[in-house]
Amino acid sequence: MRELLDALGIDRATLAGYDWGGRAACIVAALWPERVRGLVTGNGYNIQNIAASVKPVAPEQEHRFWYQYYFHTERGRAGLEQNRRALCRYIWQIWSPDWVFDDATYGKSAVSFDNPDFVAVTIQSYRHRFGYAAGDPALEPIEQRLAAQPAITVPTVVLHGASSGIQPPAGTEAHARLFAGPYQRRVLPKIGHNLPQEAPLVVADAVLELAGAN
Repeated sequence: MRELLDALGIDRATLAGYDWGGRAACIVAALWPERVRGLVTGNGYNIQNIAASVKPVAPEQEHRFWYQYYFHTERGRAGLEQNRRALCRYIWQIWSPDWVFDDATYGKSAVSFDNPDFVAVTIQSYRHRFGYAAGDPALEPIEQRLAAQPAITVPTVVLHGASSGIQPPAGTEAHARLFAGPYQRRVLPKIGHNLPQEAPLVVADAVLELAGAN
């Protein structure tokens, strides 16, 4: 993301993202705050903590992570390869139980699951975040900086769907300690995990709010 800003000739930007995109936005905000005017992040502090990944969490949360453990196995890799559209659609449904989407809406995203590197990238990501696969050696200096769980100092709005099936709001309440700058957290009723599609105006308004304040 930082290199994209460079390529576009953008010195500073307001960043927004959720899930993997939220991780990218949080990383740039944490390590290169001079490039970030503000941050809108889904669910909270999304920089993975590999060292702490071996620590058990509450059983109900472990249950929500079933797909991650599935992907740690060869059966899971083969399952994603064979059933990528069906599996990802099921995950959409359980992560956003109050969101009713049609085939056309899903299809617009599902075409990306047909990319030849989709399975390899997905499996690598989940195995790496639990320490079961090595990362890219070229990125090791960045990994070492992220391992310290650096605080995010830029103005931040955290959006969390109250109906999220992967991480209920209570699970990220403690994230406030990882934000050292102006910080707001907003829980959205009847919204699940897919914030940009379920609540596009709320996300856009948060971005414009931060962009206008800086």
